[in-house]
Amino acid sequence: MTTDDLDATPILRGMYAAEQEYLAAGGPGVASFSALAAFFASDVVLHQADSLPYGGVWRGHGGLERFFLAMSETWSTFAMVDQRFLATGETSVVETHVDARARATGRRLEFSILQTLRIAGGRIAEVRPYYWDAAAIAAVCR
Repeated sequence: MTTDDLDATPILRGMYAAEQEYLAAGGPGVASFSALAAFFASDVVLHQADSLPYGGVWRGHGGLERFFLAMSETWSTFAMVDQRFLATGETSVVETHVDARARATGRRLEFSILQTLRIAGGRIAEVRPYYWDAAAIAAVCR
């Protein structure tokens, strides 16, 4: 299957909906991760910029669970208020506008993330988020 043959839109929409439900239900330690995990390959790799409070490389379902724990320790709210699916093939690109509040400072920040997601075998195999201003995110969290 070539990039042109795959329409990853149902996978992407399903994953983002499951992520919102997971976070709304209380996230790590409260909600079940299984519905969200179903959208990811067992050996998924998530790359986050090292300058972020939750930076680093997160591997596998266990790594994603630890990532979401780090995210919930960073943000008291994290709402994906608008999304645009710019490419939806084997390599997909999604722009997401976020409205979040830092847990440590109580400060609110709106920002955009551009994610590239590699799809393999009907699941998300790799995610690379690009933040417009990672320094602003780090600053609001201190």
